[in-house]
Amino acid sequence: MHLAALSVIVPDYDVGIAFFCDVLGFDLCEDTPQGHKRWVTVAPPGAQTRIVLARAATDRQRAQIGNQGAGRVWLFLETDDFARDHAALLAKGVVFEEAPRKESYGTVAVFRDPFGNRWDLLQSAAAPVAPD
Repeated sequence: MHLAALSVIVPDYDVGIAFFCDVLGFDLCEDTPQGHKRWVTVAPPGAQTRIVLARAATDRQRAQIGNQGAGRVWLFLETDDFARDHAALLAKGVVFEEAPRKESYGTVAVFRDPFGNRWDLLQSAAAPVAPD
């Protein structure tokens, strides 16, 4: 077995696609109309697990946009070159909550997506460090 997908609630499909694809560099894997909704999945290039962009359709769902992790970091974007990807995200307007920091497990910095979800950009200490 493997985790095939997880959902991230977004206010609008196209806004979600723009962030995940244009800013994070994910691939748009599927965008299929289904009447009153669309089946939209995105994933980092080469990833097996996809993110389903779920458009909030009710007041209750809209109230949960950006709060799926209950205020905690719950999405982890791992890189093999922290400096490169941190700089690229900054250049695309991503706002980090903190400066990059070294931890026993690697280099990390927390950012929020435009919906309020908290992410770690992380380079594992076990990953090779890119040359300067």
